[in-house]
Amino acid sequence: RVQLVESGGGSVQEGGSLRLSCKISESTDLNFPLAWFRQAAGKAREAVAFLHAIGTRDYADSVKGRFTISKDRDKKTLYLQMDSLKSEDTAMYYCAGELNEGRWYEGNYRYWGQGTQVTVSS
Repeated sequence: RVQLVESGGGSVQEGGSLRLSCKISESTDLNFPLAWFRQAAGKAREAVAFLHAIGTRDYADSVKGRFTISKDRDKKTLYLQMDSLKSEDTAMYYCAGELNEGRWYEGNYRYWGQGTQVTVSS
């Protein structure tokens, strides 16, 4: 069974940076699509960043230029580098893997992590 575990969340002031990690276990490789989503309190889940198995990347307009998605095959870890953080980035962040169908931002993934909280204050 494939399991995803997020870490690296915390509290930071606006303008600061955080790097989230998503450790992937019980998998032979990372040759499937990976993504980051987030959900703020009382709001719907939204797509943040996408990484295709061949390296193609995509981002939500709200984070483009500030966030970077990447992976380390040897460490079997997905990353989300977050720079120039804003209060609007406050949310629970989830990693997801193996897109089933549809567009990447629609959220139809086979595997999901439990989430890591990011809180950005002014």
